[in-house]
Amino acid sequence: MNVPNHIAIILDGNGRWAKAKGMPRSYGHVKGCANLETICDDMKELGVKYLTVYAFSTENWKRSREEVEGLMKLFRSYLKKCLKIAERNQMRVKVIGDISAFDEDIQRKVIELEEFSKDFTELHFQIALNYGARDEIVRGMRRLARDAVDGKVKPEEIDEAMIGSYLDTAGIPDPDLMIRTSGELRLSNYLLWQMAYTEFYFTDVAWPDFNKAELIKAIEKYNERDRRYGGTKEE
Repeated sequence: MNVPNHIAIILDGNGRWAKAKGMPRSYGHVKGCANLETICDDMKELGVKYLTVYAFSTENWKRSREEVEGLMKLFRSYLKKCLKIAERNQMRVKVIGDISAFDEDIQRKVIELEEFSKDFTELHFQIALNYGARDEIVRGMRRLARDAVDGKVKPEEIDEAMIGSYLDTAGIPDPDLMIRTSGELRLSNYLLWQMAYTEFYFTDVAWPDFNKAELIKAIEKYNERDRRYGGTKEE
């Protein structure tokens, strides 16, 4: 089985999964967070080198105050726990998105985690927090524009590689496979620049129920695609 070098996932369906069980949405987020730890182990075991997950979008602030506060509490707990997960899996962790919107203690935890794991190389794990692809591109182009005004960049030097170097994912290869759980069929402002040639896989399985067997299904479907020409491989 040809395992993708980089898999991106939209972790969808936590709230609906909990509601179907008669539980509050927060219960779904807790279970989804626990599942992320398991999937990181599975990714390393299968040989995936890069994993990027969409955990909290720029639009998620519009959710109820109770749900947002619950997510912030969960982030605090997970970021602390992630130190042990990173060490166990020799996993380098990087947060993409604008973390300046979070409380200072969360920002400190992010910096601590990134510094702690910076030399690990077995798995590169990117967590998208307060992330939106359009916001990422705007922030990156503002930095590029400032460098151009300062004379550090000439307009004729600007190409795709340079633009990529100003994005949150600079130095990270583009995803080979994107998985979205829970039946939605859209990208929701996720890695729009990076996924120009990514294969997409959509499943009705909610994120808390997404396991290693489901991951292998996605990879097997990826193997049916013809990466040279697009479409499905001929028999």
